[in-house]
Amino acid sequence: MIYDIQIKTDQRTLVDIEDFELNPGKLTLLLGESGIGKTLISRAIFGLLPDAEMSITINKRSYAEYLASDECHEIQSRGFFVFQEPSSHLNPLMTLSEQLNEGVIEDASSNRKILKDLFPALSESDLYHLLGIYPKPYRPSGGEKQRILIAMAFKKMALLRGSDAVFIFDEPTGNLDNVYRNIFLRMLIAAYKSVPLTTLLITHDYSMISELLATPSGAMKQIEFKELRISDNHQKQVAFSTESYLNWLKSLNPASPSIQSSREPVLMLQPEIEVFNRKLIISSDIKGRDVSPLEIFAGDAVYLKAASGVGKTTVAKIIMGLQPAERFSMILDNRTHDESTPGSVWRRNIWAKRMSMVFQHADEALNLNGKVKDIFRGLPLSQRSDPDFLKRTLATVFDRHIAATFLEMPVAFLSGGQKQRLNLIRALILEPDILILDEPFNGLDFNTMQRILNLLQELQKKGKSFLIISHNEEIIDRFVSSERIYYLHRQTDIKGET
Repeated sequence: MIYDIQIKTDQRTLVDIEDFELNPGKLTLLLGESGIGKTLISRAIFGLLPDAEMSITINKRSYAEYLASDECHEIQSRGFFVFQEPSSHLNPLMTLSEQLNEGVIEDASSNRKILKDLFPALSESDLYHLLGIYPKPYRPSGGEKQRILIAMAFKKMALLRGSDAVFIFDEPTGNLDNVYRNIFLRMLIAAYKSVPLTTLLITHDYSMISELLATPSGAMKQIEFKELRISDNHQKQVAFSTESYLNWLKSLNPASPSIQSSREPVLMLQPEIEVFNRKLIISSDIKGRDVSPLEIFAGDAVYLKAASGVGKTTVAKIIMGLQPAERFSMILDNRTHDESTPGSVWRRNIWAKRMSMVFQHADEALNLNGKVKDIFRGLPLSQRSDPDFLKRTLATVFDRHIAATFLEMPVAFLSGGQKQRLNLIRALILEPDILILDEPFNGLDFNTMQRILNLLQELQKKGKSFLIISHNEEIIDRFVSSERIYYLHRQTDIKGET
């Protein structure tokens, strides 16, 4: 199935692609930076876009004509769309159990196995309690909502023995840690082996490649790897070379110098932290037995690991003085900072001087109402108003010629990946001694990830240090030395507590 799709608003063209292919009976992994158009294209094909708010054509037909076509009706009636944000699909007026057994998926015969696979840590009673919840913004968790929506898709797959249908998973693991991501992928492959449905799996998580390549060779024949790219405001779907990705991974070597016991750390965070009435523990081992301070040395790259929701971002914000804590202690520049240190100390001595932070979500860090050239406003840079300086700076993370028109573009009009690059460069340009990177590759494409890692290693050679938070373990484990990895735990999660 080949689609020619144009999607426009009154202000600009959002999607313009002539040869988007959805191969029948294949599982297609569609990669590419966040916001490049993957979601819009998939929703257009599934008939989910608001026709009144956009000008849309598919294969030279108006969107109204496409929505009325037998092709669209077939896709909607037989297939299933797993949304990136599950709250947009789950009904807050119905319990999760009611929604799992609604309409065409009311057959509950497959419920038990699917839910057991997706929620292996829950007892029968805990699962029963979860299914009785009416979904609200704060409960259940984002990961639990995501798995419920995935369970609905697998239930419908189980009903389609011997028939073709279109299933679209739009960033289905964005709210999942790697353990649950891999559970989902194994379940998807197993379901696909039973019925080779037309499946589109959209992601910017390139580490999925290795997991999928580990599947049996028979299943691999049905998996395709594609990447969506953009050039001159046109999207293009191209084959993605898994070999290039794997060879790049093998080439990564930690640039961090060996840590000598005689050297003094530039930052030392004590291992016990109390925040939100919870006690967090930092250890140098995954089981939480070797409780030890988190130390960062000059030219160091440190990786802080934990499951989703434990508090990695919270700890990063405490270090930056952005999040109050009931109890913590750290030494920076031979000065102790703790819960009683006034915010003025961070503002005067630390922010944009000793430390900066790249936030997980670029939209929270950038002024969406401003223009690209405005991202440097307020930074202590003498050249920030020099257009040539701005172009040279942006060229370090953009694989394109930086034209004057790009500097005038509203930040809100950029793709998610472009915003993340601005988010990164805004912190990197200050060259602080310590840079905290919270999911730095969030929404980036493969080429940009390579450029960013090269840039970070060049800064390490200059003595700059990094504290990295990321679920992209496959890449960061190769960028950071194994002895520079720390683990964050809730104290109640540690067996045999000290």
